Formats: sequence, structure tokens, C-alpha cells
Amino acid sequence: MKRLFAVALGILTAIGGFLDIGDLVTNAVVGSRFGLSLAWVVVVGVVGICLFAQMSGRVAAVSGRATFEIIRERLGPRAAGANLAASFAVNLLTLTAEVGGIALALQLASSVEPRLWIPVAAFAVWLVIWRTKFSVMENVTGLVGLTLVVFAVAVFLLGPDWGELAQQALRPAAPASEGPAVYWYYAIALFGAAMTPYEVFFFSSGAREERWTRRDLAQSRANVLVGFPLGGILSVAIAACAAIVFLPRGVEVSSLSQIVLPVALAGGKLALALVIVGIVAATFGAALETALSSGYTLAQYLGWPWGKFRRPARAARFHLTMIVALLVAVAVLMTSVDPIAVTEFSVVFSAVALPLTYLPILVVANDPEYMGDAVNGRVTNALALVYLVVILAASLAAIPLMIATGAGS
Repeated sequence: MKRLFAVALGILTAIGGFLDIGDLVTNAVVGSRFGLSLAWVVVVGVVGICLFAQMSGRVAAVSGRATFEIIRERLGPRAAGANLAASFAVNLLTLTAEVGGIALALQLASSVEPRLWIPVAAFAVWLVIWRTKFSVMENVTGLVGLTLVVFAVAVFLLGPDWGELAQQALRPAAPASEGPAVYWYYAIALFGAAMTPYEVFFFSSGAREERWTRRDLAQSRANVLVGFPLGGILSVAIAACAAIVFLPRGVEVSSLSQIVLPVALAGGKLALALVIVGIVAATFGAALETALSSGYTLAQYLGWPWGKFRRPARAARFHLTMIVALLVAVAVLMTSVDPIAVTEFSVVFSAVALPLTYLPILVVANDPEYMGDAVNGRVTNALALVYLVVILAASLAAIPLMIATGAGS
């Protein structure tokens, strides 16, 4: 049982990272418009986030420092301050979307107007962060989020043309109805969604919350190698469901209710109930991650006491940061802004900000002063350098493609 719970941090991070409200919709939109022709991006993203998280978790366990403590040390206050501003802004955008996503998921279950759920959702996130132990939070939220496996079951129950799905995945190309620029815009959006910086902030800070040391490096690898690939499999399953049901009919997904339709068609009311529970858990887990990440980044940069392992009174500024972030998210959402649109923008800006976080971790992972004999090996470094090039290319192309395609429209 302890080994099962040992991977819960990775599961929670993966569910919150791959399957937050924006990713749920983005994967379904991609499936309805491109089929599985962008499934390769998910594979690239899974390998990249496994590499990134494995390095950050190892750095946290060996050096005893979380991500933003190291970024400030390595880059200096000014450069790290710019990194903080960009990361915090992207994180706040994502938190806003996740709180809205909880409200949208609860609307599916209750038919109550989403804006009535928004303050309830934010309060519930704050209450869990304030009162619940880190281990309980990660275990319960991560494991309940696994009910989203119903998407994978639905793919089989829908009885697809497996040859057609395989051809879409193995011979990727932009459909005739979609231009190459739109295709690559969604490729970068999926990549940014898979490798959002807040996942690493949460994962490395969670390692410090659980007081990982060198002896826990095997647990770190288990978290990474179980959690993130699982999130990737489920995201492909969401795209496959949309490709089976919507692509042949020329219907583009534009709402959360459309995402769950293939599951309801495949498994009826029971499957629908399970998927709604999973969406609530996934968006709630992502809201916990992003709320905590807002406190982690600011507190680590400014040298404040932080962490759920401390009583709130002993980390007051850390908790105050999260409260303010949640209040800002609620204020934005009460203007009736679309949380799905907010997240779609946030994943693109995540791709833009990613090099600022990735490069310092890569440098520290190769520094014997921090890591001793636990520095990156040759194979890891070779793969890390390839991904550095990919990350830089995605970062440079993201904004021009967003402008050129009208955000994929």
C-alpha cells in the first residue's frame, strides 16, 4: 500500500498537468478537427515532462532546494525576477481557468449556473490547502482523478475503425480543411500543455514537502514514470473519443458538455457519472497545484518560510499569496470570461516561458557542487539538449502562430 501511495505525487501532477480544464477541451478540439494526427505531440510532451520532472525531482532530493530557490541562485535576482513575473502570470492564468473548470464540471452534475459555483470552488480549494495534509491531498485527489480512465474504456466501447485511427496517428498530416499554421499552432499548444512550468514547481516543491533525500530517488523515478505517461495515455484517449464521434460528422468541440458525450454514448449514465467525478477531481487537483505553485514560486524567490509541512501561522505570507491568487481568479471569472479560453491562452504562454525554467534546472543537474555524483549522465544530457532546442523553437514560434491563426480559429 505504501508503494501505491508513493506514486501519488506523480499521478496528481500528471492528472493536473495533462488533464486540466484547458487540456480536456484542447485534446477534444484536436481530436474533432485533426483526429489523432497530433498524437505524436503528446508522446513528445510526455517524454519531455518526464525528463524535466526527473531532473527537478533529483535536484530537489539531492540539493535540498526547490526549483525557484535554485533559479534565483543561478540567475541572480534580476533575471530570476523576470522569470518569476512570467511564471507567476502564467500560473495565475491557469489557476483562473482551473477554478472555472471546477465550476463548469459541477454545472454538468447539477445544471446550476457556473458563476454560482465559482466562489464555492475557490473556497473548497483554499480549505483543502489550509487544513489538509499534503499526503492526504495528493493521494485522494490523484487517485479519484483516475476515474478518467473511463475515456480509455469508451474508446473500445465505441467500436472504432482501428485501422483509420492508426493511420491518423502513424501518418500525421494537417487535414485539407486545416492550414499548416493552424496544425502547428495546436501542436505547440499541446506541447505547452504537457510541459507547463507549474507542474515542475509543484513536483519539486512536493519533493521538499515530503522531505525527499537521495534514498528517495527511486520513488522520484516511479512518480515520473507512472504518473506522466498515464496522463499522456488519457489525453490521447480523449482525442480518440472526439475523433471517433465528432470528426466524421464535421463537428468541432467547443464546450465541456461535448467532451463527455462520447463517454455517455459508450457507457450510459454510469460512465457519464464517472467521467464527471473524474473531471471534477482533475480540475480540482490542477487548481490545488496551481494555487500552491503561486505560493511556492513567490515564497522561494523572496526567501519566505513556505510549505504545507509548516503551520499556516509559521508560513503566513506563503498562505496569503495563495488566498490573494484565488481571490483574483474569482474576480476575473465573475466577469463571465470563458475559463476554457483562458487556459488555451495560458498553455501557449507556458511554452513561451518554459525555457526560463528548463535551462537553470538543466545547468544545476550537471553541477557537481549541487549534485555530487548524482549529476546527469550522458544519455540524459543528450536527450536534454535535444529538448532544449525543441523548447526554444516552440517558445519562439508560439506567439507568431497565435497571431497568424487567430488562436487556432
